[in-house]
Amino acid sequence: MKSDTHKVLHPIAGRPMLEHLLSSAAELAPARQVVVAGHGRDQLEKALGARATIAVQDPQHGTAHAVQMAQDALADFDGDVLVLYGDVPFVTAETMRSMIARLHADDAPKVVVLGFAPDDALAYGRVIADGDAIVKMVEFKDATEVERTTKLCNSGLLAARSGDLFALLARVGNDNAQGEYYLPDIVNIALADGDHAAVVVTTDPDEVAGINSRAELADAERRWQDRRRAQAMADGATLIAPETVWFSWDTQIGRDVLIEPNVVFGPGVTVADYVTIHAFSHLEGATVGSKAQLGPYARLRPGADVRAKAKIGNFVEIKKAVIGEGAKVNHLSYVGDAEVGAGANLGAGTITCNYDGYFKYKTVIGERAFIGSNSALIAPVRIGKDAIVAAGSAVSRDVGDGELRLVRAEQMVKPGWADRFHDAMKKKKAEKQG
Repeated sequence: MKSDTHKVLHPIAGRPMLEHLLSSAAELAPARQVVVAGHGRDQLEKALGARATIAVQDPQHGTAHAVQMAQDALADFDGDVLVLYGDVPFVTAETMRSMIARLHADDAPKVVVLGFAPDDALAYGRVIADGDAIVKMVEFKDATEVERTTKLCNSGLLAARSGDLFALLARVGNDNAQGEYYLPDIVNIALADGDHAAVVVTTDPDEVAGINSRAELADAERRWQDRRRAQAMADGATLIAPETVWFSWDTQIGRDVLIEPNVVFGPGVTVADYVTIHAFSHLEGATVGSKAQLGPYARLRPGADVRAKAKIGNFVEIKKAVIGEGAKVNHLSYVGDAEVGAGANLGAGTITCNYDGYFKYKTVIGERAFIGSNSALIAPVRIGKDAIVAAGSAVSRDVGDGELRLVRAEQMVKPGWADRFHDAMKKKKAEKQG
C-alpha cells in the first residue's frame, strides 16, 4: 500500500477493512480472536484494544508459519478455529457458519477449506476435489499444467479443530518453489494420514477478493458501495443517481427518502422516513428527523440533530446543534453548539459565534424566534421565544421573549465626500502616469 498506516486499517466505507471482517466474525460469538501481524503491532493494539490478542510473525516464513504464531494465544483453547485474512474483509458470517457446519458433518473432516471459482483463476492455488472431498491442495507455482486447468481455487481461509490444526502445522515443511511454509499443506498432510478434508465453495468470488494495493482498495470500495446503494433502494429509498451517492458502513436510511446526486454520508448518520436530501450535501455524525429537508450544499457535522420538518438549506453548516421541529436555516449560515427552537427562522448569513480561541460556548434560540439576515450571535447567549433580532445585528446579551433586538452602529452620511475622494485619486493617478 506504500503507507504508514497498516494495510488492514485502511478504510472501506469509513471503516477499517479488518473491522469489516471482525464484525462478521462477531456474529458467531467467538470465544477469542487472535490477529497475527508481520508488523504494525502498536497500530493494531490501538485500533482493537482488548478485543483481540496481537501475535507478531517475525520473521515471516509463510502462511502456515503465521498461523502457528497464534498457538500460544490459543494454548488452552479446545474448540473450532477459523483462519481468516485481514485483507479479505468481506467474508460473510453465513459463509463462516457454513465452514464450521461442514467441519462438524458426519464424515468429520480434519480441515475445511473455503474455495471459489473465479472467471479467471490466474495464479491462485488450486483445490483438486471430488465433489466436496479434497484430493489435493497445490500452490500455482508448484502445480502441473493439468492441475492449473482446474477452476476451483483456494481462498486461503479454512476451519479446523484447535488440536488438529496445530498438530498438522507442526508437520508442515518448506520444500517448495518459495521455500515457505504453506498453510494449505496441512490438508495434504491430513490426506496422507488417511484423514478426510472438505471444501465449501462460496457462490460470490468477490467475497474472498484480497486487497493488496490502493487500486484494489478503490475497487473494494466501489463493490461495497454498489451493494449498499442497491440495498438502500430495495429498502425504499430513491437514489436519483445511485453511482454518485456514497454511504458509510453504518448509515441508516428510512423509507421514502429522496437522495439527489452527489450526496456523501460519513460515519454515524441516521435518516428517518420521508426526508429529502438535495444534491451536493455532506452528512456525518448526524440525525435527521422525518420530513426534514437538507441542501443543496448542506453540511451536517457530528452532533447535528435536525428534527422533523426542519429545513437546512444552501451552504448551511450545522455542528453539535439541535434544530427544532419545523425550524428553518435556509441560506449561508453556520450554527454550532446551539439549540434552535421549533419554528424558529434564521435568516441568510446568521452565525453562532461559539469559540473565543480557547473555549466553546452555547447559543439557545427560542421557539418561533426570527433572526434577521447577517446576524452574529455571540455565545453564550439566549434568544427568547418569539423574539426578533434585526438584520445585521451583533448580539452579545440575552434577548427576552417577544423582544426586538437591534444592534447596529449609527449610520453616518457625508455629502460630497465620495466625489472629492474620486477626484483626488484620479489626479494622483494621472500625476504618476505622467
